[in-house]
Amino acid sequence: MIVPLTRQKFEQIMPLIATGPQYKYYWGGFPDFLQRLLISVVAVAVTFLIKVLLGIDFGIVFVIGLIGAFYWLWGPVFWASMRNAKCRRYKYSGFLCGRVLDYWITEELIGKQETVDKKGDLVIVENREKRIHLEIGDDTGFTAEYKAPLRTAYKVIARGQRAELLVMSNRPDLSSIDEISDIYIPSRDLWVSDYPYVRRDFFTEVSSRLRRDEENERPRRRRRRVER
Repeated sequence: MIVPLTRQKFEQIMPLIATGPQYKYYWGGFPDFLQRLLISVVAVAVTFLIKVLLGIDFGIVFVIGLIGAFYWLWGPVFWASMRNAKCRRYKYSGFLCGRVLDYWITEELIGKQETVDKKGDLVIVENREKRIHLEIGDDTGFTAEYKAPLRTAYKVIARGQRAELLVMSNRPDLSSIDEISDIYIPSRDLWVSDYPYVRRDFFTEVSSRLRRDEENERPRRRRRRVER
């Protein structure tokens, strides 16, 4: 079942500016930090080189140089916000309440490194990462596949569990889904996520309200009076 969301609610759940978890995602590891730091150093050097060669006003150069110098700090905010903006460009969205149809684990190549062994021979080391794939579907026949890096917490995932996520489309009836968010399994309070797309506090609020509405709509069993 897909429940359409208003634009206001969608923009609450899908933030414009990077959240803490999104910033952490793009902060990355130490090599990512070093790469951003190198870009900052190069940006400062290029800025002052342009100042010397073109004689641009120092005030403008100082501002540009200052922005470049702190790229290592604001870079994750920029890239996360750009990724959020890509999702927010979709005109329509919905809240999918489905089930885990299937799941499986694969091992994927994420990079290669070249090194030299003790004999001086070139050795290529492959970096591989285990990923979990989830197939989610609902009673209308809609299915979607999502994959994320494997975590120990995912061992509690089982077929048939309720699974919830956001779906995005440019069609008003949501007949064609162009993007999906990370997945929430409410029975385990578990997120299956690579990039943390949504504001989880707003998402779980909608999730709880929809589950309450479903429970209220279920026909209550009539109690039979037993005569003695």
